[in-house]
Amino acid sequence: MDGTVLVADDDRTIRTVLTQALTRAGCKVHATSSLVTLMRWVEEGKGDLVISDVVMPDGNGLEQLPKISAARPGLPVIVISAQNTIMTAIQAAEADAYDYLPKPFDLPDLMKRAARALEVKRRAPAPKAETADRSNELPLVGRTPAMQSLYRLVARMMNTPLPVLITGESGTGKSLIARAIHDLSDRRSLPFVVVSPSDLQGMDGPSSVIARAKGGSILFDEVSDMTDDVQAKIVRMLDSLGENAPRIMATSQTDLMNRMENGEFRSDLFYRLSGVTISVPSLRERVDDISLLSEHFLARSERDGLPHRRLSNGALDLARAYSWPGNVRQLENAMRRLVVTAAEEEITRSEMEHILQNQPAMEPLRSGDSGDKLSASVAKHLRRYFDLHGGVLPPAGLYNRILREVETPLIEIALDATGGNQAKCADLLGINRNTLRKKITELDIRVTRRRKLM
Repeated sequence: MDGTVLVADDDRTIRTVLTQALTRAGCKVHATSSLVTLMRWVEEGKGDLVISDVVMPDGNGLEQLPKISAARPGLPVIVISAQNTIMTAIQAAEADAYDYLPKPFDLPDLMKRAARALEVKRRAPAPKAETADRSNELPLVGRTPAMQSLYRLVARMMNTPLPVLITGESGTGKSLIARAIHDLSDRRSLPFVVVSPSDLQGMDGPSSVIARAKGGSILFDEVSDMTDDVQAKIVRMLDSLGENAPRIMATSQTDLMNRMENGEFRSDLFYRLSGVTISVPSLRERVDDISLLSEHFLARSERDGLPHRRLSNGALDLARAYSWPGNVRQLENAMRRLVVTAAEEEITRSEMEHILQNQPAMEPLRSGDSGDKLSASVAKHLRRYFDLHGGVLPPAGLYNRILREVETPLIEIALDATGGNQAKCADLLGINRNTLRKKITELDIRVTRRRKLM
């Protein structure tokens, strides 16, 4: 790697880590905690790449991107941020950032992205659209890879005319994503129309829906539940669209392709709706986001005039272990109940346990039929991971990232099963004890006295 990198972050540890890693890779590094200093360096012509945080003591890093682009066209900027929301990802994309990574980031991954940024000339800047200020309204937050990939896909296809099919379990936020696509797109000033089967009744039903949309966006919510007759009306309606056609979106809890192959959903409608497919992960597929989401909902309740509350470590552990069959919506409802019923400011483990005892349980996760093997389940999640990139290949280094995703829970569960005894755990896994210790360090696995599972 060759070039000069400008690093702007108010966290001294991050500046030190990036400076050391980039220097070892052969780069020259200038690091600062000030956006004013960063902009001075840029205007002086220094740097071949910028790596910048968003929230800085003297400003917002995203707001500096247009100024950097104006002063140094083609200078790539990688945005890193602890504000892990869909708004941050979309604003970074709209401001023409070369790349965006959530904190905490994977250092090897960041280094590979930095190397590519230094080698590849950044694309010509695109016009920036004004974005609606809905950052406090959208509960689409998350730092997990699945959610970050989803954010990038939304940002890439937001202003395209392609139809969008949003799939996912109930309560994952499918309708919220559809609304975000509309509100953050260049159609935001036009109507957003949610269509029900009753709206399509009669000879004038479909034409009335199109007239109401006025070139904005139309959403067919839970289209998989619509009858064959209604599906046929939608097909005819879509075929009648002319110039200034509205953006077409649909949501579905079920796998429409499987339903189509089983003769339960019209193939002509499926292909008209599936221009871009966005798969929204369930909450149990992004356990690491439960803490962020809980904080978001507790803060929202406080803004609504309810008491300030926070989760104890024990309460958070229980929340992370629960299956959440109702997904994000169920988590929000649970947080609101806890705000009202908790005795003190800190929500205890027993209070969380009481709430969850009255929640529905979920059967063990399966990828389909009860006879499916682990490999089938892994294949399903890998296909979803690739689909979330919208036809673009994922970042390089996929093999090691996937192995890490599997290796970490395997070792953690094995440690649980052996009560934290590393010698027994190594024997259970069939690896050398020194190898296990090395893996524990590399994967940052917390080793404590654990309750035996067996």
